[in-house]
Amino acid sequence: MGQGRETVSPMSNEGRNMYVIEHITKSLLALLEEKAIEDISVSELCDNAGVGRASFYRNFNSKEDILRAHINKLFHQWKSGWEKDNSLPLSSGIGMIFEHFEQHSAFYTLLNKRHLIYLLKDVILDTFELKPDLPKAEAYAKAFVAYSLYGWIEVWFQRGMQESPEEMKLLFQNQGL
Repeated sequence: MGQGRETVSPMSNEGRNMYVIEHITKSLLALLEEKAIEDISVSELCDNAGVGRASFYRNFNSKEDILRAHINKLFHQWKSGWEKDNSLPLSSGIGMIFEHFEQHSAFYTLLNKRHLIYLLKDVILDTFELKPDLPKAEAYAKAFVAYSLYGWIEVWFQRGMQESPEEMKLLFQNQGL
């Protein structure tokens, strides 16, 4: 007997996958409000999300991968704005990134609270397209800016984001970068 209408999901595979990713992400963020990531089991995460463990492992290798995917999604928004006019001075891009963090401060504050800010490093390095085959001057210049920016972001979060994005932009400009 074939599948009847009532047993076939109206959602496409892509739709189901987006649903799973969205619910797993929301579940992890909610659980992180209560406890550290190492205290959250995959089973608890999946139960809270209302999805099976197979769905988790089909989409992620670790709980940190959920956060990396979410950071990448959020960074894509910032990067799209930056790429619209990449003739802007670096300081303007820096201002834009701190505005991005301020817009999503609840998420980034949660990462900081749970000592997960380090997950931003890879996203920042990817944004600056650091690759080993770059000419040496370009490679080191990009590394200097990317790692400096990561350090600034980490300290800014640790300080409770006291300075405005505009102040951060001016501070960065005053460094001669």
